[in-house]
Amino acid sequence: MTEYPISFERPGADPADPRGAVLHTPTQMPDAPTAALPAQARAGETPSTPSTATPCGKGKEPASSADTTGPGPEHSQPSAAEPDTHRPRPVPESGPDRPQSGGPERRKGQGLAPGQPTPMRRDGDRLRFVGAATRRIARGIDLDEIVMGLCRATVPTFSDAILVYLRDPLPVGDERPTGPLVLRLRRTDRIPAERDTEGAGFSPALQPEPAELTELDSLGAELCEVRPGSALAEVLRGVRPVFTDAPAAHAALPELLGEGGETLVPGGQRAILAPLRGRRRVIGAALFLRRPERLAFEADDLLVAAQLATHSALGIDKAVLYGREAYIADELQRTMLPEHLPRPTGVRLASRYLPAAETARVGGDWYDAIPLPGSRVALVVGDVMGHSMTSAAIMGQLRTTAQTLAGLDLPPQEVLHHLDEQAQRLGTDRMATCLYAVYDPVSHRITIANAGHPPPVLLHLGGRAEVLRVPPGAPIGVGGVDFEAVELDAPAGATLLLYTDGLVESRLRDVWTGIEQLREKLAATAQLTGPDHPPPLEALCDEVLDMLGPGDRDDDIALLAARFDGIAPSDVAYWFLEPEDAAPGRARRLARRALSRWGLEELSDSVELLVSEVVTNAVRYASRPVTLRLLRTDVLRCEVGDDVPQLPRLRQARATDEGGRGLYLVNRLARRWGATRLSTGKVVWFELSKTPQ
Repeated sequence: MTEYPISFERPGADPADPRGAVLHTPTQMPDAPTAALPAQARAGETPSTPSTATPCGKGKEPASSADTTGPGPEHSQPSAAEPDTHRPRPVPESGPDRPQSGGPERRKGQGLAPGQPTPMRRDGDRLRFVGAATRRIARGIDLDEIVMGLCRATVPTFSDAILVYLRDPLPVGDERPTGPLVLRLRRTDRIPAERDTEGAGFSPALQPEPAELTELDSLGAELCEVRPGSALAEVLRGVRPVFTDAPAAHAALPELLGEGGETLVPGGQRAILAPLRGRRRVIGAALFLRRPERLAFEADDLLVAAQLATHSALGIDKAVLYGREAYIADELQRTMLPEHLPRPTGVRLASRYLPAAETARVGGDWYDAIPLPGSRVALVVGDVMGHSMTSAAIMGQLRTTAQTLAGLDLPPQEVLHHLDEQAQRLGTDRMATCLYAVYDPVSHRITIANAGHPPPVLLHLGGRAEVLRVPPGAPIGVGGVDFEAVELDAPAGATLLLYTDGLVESRLRDVWTGIEQLREKLAATAQLTGPDHPPPLEALCDEVLDMLGPGDRDDDIALLAARFDGIAPSDVAYWFLEPEDAAPGRARRLARRALSRWGLEELSDSVELLVSEVVTNAVRYASRPVTLRLLRTDVLRCEVGDDVPQLPRLRQARATDEGGRGLYLVNRLARRWGATRLSTGKVVWFELSKTPQ
């Protein structure tokens, strides 16, 4: 098949024009079909028709009087006496000869008599229209784009209105629907009568929508249930498009459009009902409509409707599969990242995550904030090599391992060492970078260990931003390497920024250039709020992401910001208690004095009771001094530590038991409580509201 360079769109128009491809006069080519379609005039133009034609070098042929009185039919039918169905329709005798080649006059419609349609080849124009429409439909990647592409491609070029019904819910892949077949009106598109300038053409010029539309706008019920054995079920089972004048299709209209809807459908083959069949089943139906004043569909238009329905159905089927895959990817990434950041004492947190691209929404970047005993918090950020589902799965395993190791209260360098061993167990090519930091709000210190990750940036309260000097370390998964940890000051009001390399490295800049730009960006942002007020965390994260240009991001980005508030020394009370019988009484006295100093005497009874129970349980088994610490923040927190690793468990004491009720009292009176195992023992803690309930 020879492809001729003939445009089916308006000269200079964008193929993505939302009003669909409008048919235009093709250039005459030898040995090509020459059946004609009517011209579609532009707004404000009068179509012209040549007075003579000499098709294929033959003589002139007289034209009927119908050809000189107005616009011709949209799809011209050849005469029964003509054996060649591809001959052009006759033209008036009185006019000059039409140029045989596709010259400028013909392309521009010059030299044609007013009121006459431009001759076009029927089959060629249909073929070009189908090609343009299917390309428009194929551009869509999701369900709405594909359905909109079908509507915009067919209205107004092929029909005056279209109704698209889709199965509700749409089956995905090999799923077998269990409920009844229900069709929901997904989208409609139509043009008002004022846009139909002639019975066979539409003006592509943009015009304001009129206030009143025709009766076609009242068509379409929102939902319809396809009953087994009904007329609509038989039409959908037949798969092929049909004219609604057919008895079976006409009987199916009330079921599809609602009672009385069939009376609004124009007769005389001006409506086509086309089932939409995906790869395995019918997933919907499309109804193409023309107004009564427009020429009816022809038999060949059923083939056009079939092509549109087939391409749309296959596109919808793939869009549903793509939507399911995107949903799975989103859920996977969302569940592997913390849904909500904790609110540990003495630190405020904010985070951001950006995937590499909308079409690749999962990757190996992650962040985490894990509360630790002693009001400390572990800050973690990591990056697994790659952006695939495999990278995301490895990231989830490493994040879970890091949480487990943090629960054991291991030093940061030990955590990285165990993560390195876990990565080697997952595979020899499982590489990742990670930075693990532990912040202590009481001592205002932070301990950091690094495994090949970009160094964090600390923004001081006065506006100075510095890149912390931490040992670079080797990436996780290398094996046989040692990790070092450094302990640094974390002054109150400072902000620590942890990030992955996607924020500072791209094709346009190296990682150290990006780190320097990040430092300058943080310093410039801090200057906006003054030296005594740190910038808000959420706004700071947004400003940091704004440093990325349109072409700068080609990797995932994980960002974790921590504002250090700390706990003032005046809000901390700390004691050592010898493991002896007098320890509970001494603990009660010390707690009473601290509460009196803080003005919390109303909590004395509850605190003394709970401290006595927890300390009694600790000194019973401890061999070293027991620690007692009270913290006054937004709540009153009490922590009792000993050197016994076994964690206490809440149990229901029997009536004859002399003990076993201490934790029961803690559980009933405390706002929250818990027990955490340490490398040197354990800590049992509880919290009380500063205002008695």
